[in-house]
Amino acid sequence: MTVEQRLAALGFTLPEASQPAAKYSNLVNINGLVFLSGKGPSGQPKGKLGIDFSTEEGYRFARQVGLEVLAVLKAELGSLERVKRVVKVQGFVNASSDFEEHHMVLNGFSELMIDVFGDEGLHARSVFGAVSVRDNLPIIVDSIFQVDSNI
Repeated sequence: MTVEQRLAALGFTLPEASQPAAKYSNLVNINGLVFLSGKGPSGQPKGKLGIDFSTEEGYRFARQVGLEVLAVLKAELGSLERVKRVVKVQGFVNASSDFEEHHMVLNGFSELMIDVFGDEGLHARSVFGAVSVRDNLPIIVDSIFQVDSNI
């Protein structure tokens, strides 16, 4: 089963890949390691976890970010079949000072990667609470993937 077939079986459709909002690239590929710029959820929701949004809503936003990341990878690489491994994920959760469930929010992204890539989707990760992020998005995720440069 291909990555796109797995996505369809899970009930997901990739959005159109977003373009950078400023003077940077969506990704940089160095010797088969792809560094993706930070991405936010589709629809550009605004607000903080713990004030405007619940942990469950944050989880769904993180899953949306995962779909956005996959859309960018597909647009830039031509095929998601080139992805060999999800290496590292770093999440920035726009949250109130007393919010403590950052890790549960980022699970939305992490679990999507595992659902789509299987064992190769399991990755190292960090998650941070932020007092603010660009455009007041609830979460931004940057990530590193290993890709097959021979395809």
